[in-house]
Order: sequence, then structure tokens, then C-alpha cells
Amino acid sequence: MTMRKLIAHLVLQEDINFLLTNRVPRQLLTRFMGWFSQIEQPLVRDLSIATWKLFADLDLSDARKTKFRSLHDCFTRQLRDGARPLDTDPSHIVSPSDGIVGACGAIAGTEVIQAKGFPYTLLDLLGDPALVEHYRDGCYVTLRLTSSMYHRFHSPHDCLVQRVTYISGDTWNVNPIALKRVEKLFCKNERALIETTLNSSGHRVTLVPVAAILVASIRLHFLNVLLHLRYRGPNVMPCHASFAKGDEMGWFQHGSTIIVFAPKGFTLIEGISDGTQVRMGQALFHLPESNPLP
Repeated sequence: MTMRKLIAHLVLQEDINFLLTNRVPRQLLTRFMGWFSQIEQPLVRDLSIATWKLFADLDLSDARKTKFRSLHDCFTRQLRDGARPLDTDPSHIVSPSDGIVGACGAIAGTEVIQAKGFPYTLLDLLGDPALVEHYRDGCYVTLRLTSSMYHRFHSPHDCLVQRVTYISGDTWNVNPIALKRVEKLFCKNERALIETTLNSSGHRVTLVPVAAILVASIRLHFLNVLLHLRYRGPNVMPCHASFAKGDEMGWFQHGSTIIVFAPKGFTLIEGISDGTQVRMGQALFHLPESNPLP
């Protein structure tokens, strides 16, 4: 067994993985990684990326560049043109990011599934009763970004963003092992609520990027603030940002999760199910044929 396979085998053991990634000073380690990953010293950069490759199948073939200033520069890499074909059908909401579908389907009233047997409520996650009612009996997709994936996220449709709510929180790991052990994990972690209004129909679709251990910040290009653990929340930030489908909205410092919420009447695209791997720009939802709900 090669060293890489041995390390991967050990880390994939559930008890060891949970201890290594959660029973540690999570916020301190996350702040440290935010600083360390931006060191632009060539030896530090090269050793960091080499170590990362031991734990992940890092593929940089679709990156815009292959020479990076730092570990952070590699994590937040941009894609070369054409690397993610965009579904241009105006009746489709597309995936804002690369990811693996961790859970998806209909919202049972206001209850959403985190992992098998582990539900949470919209109010626990969103904290806004009016927003909760808007997505009652709607549908959702949870997208998990692994560490080696492309970490930028994009607009799911032509839309306008007029409000972002940042909620400060913890930095639990969001991998499947932790999701099966920590109840309401997404509701405990640092997150942002990005409320979008679709230009064509007026429907509202909300993206919830959820940070995790080692994810030292969430960057939204249309806000003049870097959302991180020291920026205490919840904070409501009015804005006025217009996006075309596929436009870049921001990035995670490392990998994490994005939950996409759509109101009642939207339906999942055929083939989207738990465990499905999707790419940014791939269709996730059908828009309803009727007018949006009030």
C-alpha cells in the first residue's frame, strides 16, 4: 500500500476522521489556516500544495493558470474559458458551484434533511420567519464542495441581489461523517443568506453558503467586506447587485457547502439525487410555469 493510500485509509476511518477534523480547536485552526494559506514563499507554497495532493485528487487541468502565488491562490483558482458549459434554458435554475449532492428534494413544511435521520428546520438555518414562509413546501439541493474542487460560486439565473444576511457561527467539518453525528450542523456553522430575485419571473431563490473548518472566509464580490469569524452576526447587509446566469458571485477560502432553496412550484431536474456529482452551470431546478407566489 502506497503512503498516499495508507493516509487516505486512516483518514477515512469514521472515528479517526471525526476526531481529527472536529475535536480540535476549530476556530483557532481556521484562523491560522486563513493566515498560513496566503504565505507567498515558494517553498511553503510548494510543500503545502504537495501535502494537499496526498489527501485529495487535485486536478488543475481546467484552471485558468497552473502557477500559483500561494496555497490560497490555488484554492481560489479561476477556471479557463469554457471549462463549465452553462445551461442557458431560461426555465432552468443552474448549480451555483461544483459539488456533490448531499441531500435534495421537497421541503416537508419547513423541515429539511441534513443527512439520513437528521432533519433541521428552515427557521434554525435562516432565522427569518418571513423567509421561512416563502420556502414552506418548496424544494432544496445541498451541494458539498470537497477540498480539491473549484471553490468559486456563481449566479443560478439572471437575478438581482438586494440583501445578504451574514450569520457568524462555528466551523464544524461538513463532510458526511460529521453530518451523521452533529445535529443541525449547518445551523451551527458560519453562513451567509444570499437572497436573489429572478429577473424574468420575480421568483426568489436563496443561496446559503455554509463555511466549515479551515474555511477562513466567504468572499462576496458585491460587498465591501470579507465575511469571516471575527465579523459577528447576524448582520443584514442591503445591496443592489445584478447578475446574469453564470456570473461569478464569490468564493470560499477552502471547500464547504452551498444550499439552494426554491419556493413551492419549482421541481428538481431529472437525475439530481443524493450522491450525484454536479458542476457549476448544470441545471438543478425547473421553474414553475405559473406566476410566482406573492
